[in-house]
Amino acid sequence: MQTDFTDAQLQDPATARANEILRACVHCGFCTATCPTYQVLGDELDSPRGRIYLIKDMLENERVPDAKTVQHIDRCLSCLACMTTCPSGVHYMHLVDHARAYIEATYTRPAGERALRWMLAKILPYPMRFRVALLAAKIGRPFAPLIPDARLRAMLRMAPKRIPPVSRNDDPQVFTARNRKLRVALMTGCAQKALNTDINDATIRLLTRLGAEVVVADGAGCCGALTHHMGKTEESHAAAARNIRAWTREIAGGGLDAIVINTSGCGTTVKDYGHIFRDTDLAEEAAQVAARAKDVSEVLLELLPEGAAAFTANTARSDLAGTDAVAIPPTGTGPLTVAYHAACSLQHGQQIKAAPKELLTRAGFRVVEPADSHLCCGSAGTYNLLQPEISAQLQDRKVQTLEAVRPDVIAAGNIGCMMQIGQATQVPIVHTVELLDWATGGPRPPALDAPPGVPNLRARATIAPDAAGSLRETSR
Repeated sequence: MQTDFTDAQLQDPATARANEILRACVHCGFCTATCPTYQVLGDELDSPRGRIYLIKDMLENERVPDAKTVQHIDRCLSCLACMTTCPSGVHYMHLVDHARAYIEATYTRPAGERALRWMLAKILPYPMRFRVALLAAKIGRPFAPLIPDARLRAMLRMAPKRIPPVSRNDDPQVFTARNRKLRVALMTGCAQKALNTDINDATIRLLTRLGAEVVVADGAGCCGALTHHMGKTEESHAAAARNIRAWTREIAGGGLDAIVINTSGCGTTVKDYGHIFRDTDLAEEAAQVAARAKDVSEVLLELLPEGAAAFTANTARSDLAGTDAVAIPPTGTGPLTVAYHAACSLQHGQQIKAAPKELLTRAGFRVVEPADSHLCCGSAGTYNLLQPEISAQLQDRKVQTLEAVRPDVIAAGNIGCMMQIGQATQVPIVHTVELLDWATGGPRPPALDAPPGVPNLRARATIAPDAAGSLRETSR
């Protein structure tokens, strides 16, 4: 694509990067075939190619965007399916992130929308604030049909029926492991700590059982993704900087082989810290952190290089005696059928597609995939709250394709997807690490016990200690 930025404009690193990305686009339109919003709305301006034209015009002319331009860019999920499809390597993520920051700095939104975005930015990245908000939403949920604003109704629906107790395993500490192979930091996140404490608990048990010492670093918290995708760069960069400093201290101290992330939306952002901070005083430290950031599935493959036998071997180890460990959680009729939902931030943002499925298969589960697995479920961070109508259509599509494969359970690697899908199906949904933890001696995922119609799986212990017995027992 031909661009016409001035030399003065190109002095700005963000504009120079946008120019580089725009010039890579060849107008081929392959991206429209995999864009969820184009699939739903059928408008060229709601496809990556259409948005690229809007962004180019806005940035080149340094104009205050109009409401139409903002609407089409706001409708982008940042699912990044277009980047997987693009034959020219157009880095759409960096372009749309810059466009959002530009809009936030130059466009005045209606008062109600500004208030909603401010509220989300001040609540979601802070676990205790989020917990209080969830309690309030839970109280207001019965009145949701009476509320005219679709976005407020979506916020009320977001509240889970049961808000989990606080897990002390998220506090700064070290979980030791016998026969230590790796030393890793676990990113415990923000919203996940309020919505589902089982995921971090299972991750710690599994990693320590398999030989990774796990550090929860003092000072680490929200990755910044939630505010980053709303164009609020000052807030998102502040959150990211806190993480960088916290993990840099651990790298300089006991050393870190990896920074493990079990929420793929966060993983995509942390892996991009090197780019985000490339022209700042934190550039070197950010690059170190980004280079060590790994999805939990990547680290598990490092810890289990032997193949399927590794899971069986772990269940037979003497240090797991008494945990009722089995290689394949029985259903009475054969292996559990797991429908694997590929989170967009994992398959498109991080290009990790095979690892979670391989791990589940090696653990003894029967893994199936839905049709159109490349399409987004409609969660996308705050998207389901800011664009509830489009999100609901994508949610319906995703749930229909998942239920069509008749699974016993749905597995995913991102808390946002789990919440989005879980609202619309009776099939239990759990994080991939919960199933892998169970298969190697951990407790049965609590979500398997709730909905009706679930196979009569054998009951498990409430909690199983890791190899060193260091994981604290948490009340359920």
